[in-house]
Amino acid sequence: MIELAEQENELDLIKEAEDTLNGLVQQAQRLQLETLLSGEADKNDCFIEINAGAGGTEAQDWAQILARMYSRWAENRKYKIEILDENSGEEAGVKSITFKVMGHQAYGWLKTESGVHRLVRISPFDANARRHTSFASVWIYPVIDESINIEIEEKDLRIDTYRASGAGGQHVNKTESAIRITHLPTNIVVQCQNDRSQHRNRAQAMDMLKARLYELELRKQEEKLNAQTAYKTEIGWGHQIRSYVLQPYQMVKDNRTSVERGNAHGVLDGDIDVFLEAALSQRIGDPT
Repeated sequence: MIELAEQENELDLIKEAEDTLNGLVQQAQRLQLETLLSGEADKNDCFIEINAGAGGTEAQDWAQILARMYSRWAENRKYKIEILDENSGEEAGVKSITFKVMGHQAYGWLKTESGVHRLVRISPFDANARRHTSFASVWIYPVIDESINIEIEEKDLRIDTYRASGAGGQHVNKTESAIRITHLPTNIVVQCQNDRSQHRNRAQAMDMLKARLYELELRKQEEKLNAQTAYKTEIGWGHQIRSYVLQPYQMVKDNRTSVERGNAHGVLDGDIDVFLEAALSQRIGDPT
């Protein structure tokens, strides 16, 4: 078609054909990545847990911005979202939030997002308009289905009930329907308060705990595999996987893959596929 259009000097047709080819290339690259999402839990739904770092309102606002970014990304893929636990900040934002992303290969696509995310901007909460740096941690866990067996002994659990916080009416405030489960051997803590039923909150919290334990085991296995290699990513507070700079210039840079984008606001509006694809390609050993 391009050859024929060139003979007839049909510039619009040439551009249309080139755009179609570019779109097909991008679709083929994405499908190639999807065929490589072959991990045991890659096809599953996932939990996203976001915690604000030190810094009060600044960090809490940043945590909420990240939650919106992942929510918009999920909505653009037609995935469903369910908020399971939210601890609001005193002035703005959230101290922590946990939500479930439901869609084919949600965990496979998002699993490389675990780590610390850094924001640099002119603070909207600073009367002197100074530049602030904020941190928030993001952790991704797969939802465990019946094909994956995770055994948890009752003696290893401490289960606490408490009153749900936030909006929800008088019933929520008067009943201790929220559940917090502590896994004593690992000191992993999960909590859920999205439902008025204590029974359903407990069931959801147990699903979250199984996901955390499964992800912990995956991390241990990956660390063993990477022990002899020069490249190793540690998932922990202080290890920044990505920086989002809004002032004095706009730039989002992934510290692991060196992928950069100048449209920071577009990234924060959910356009993160380029970062996900690059991180997956690096993890699976694809040199591209």
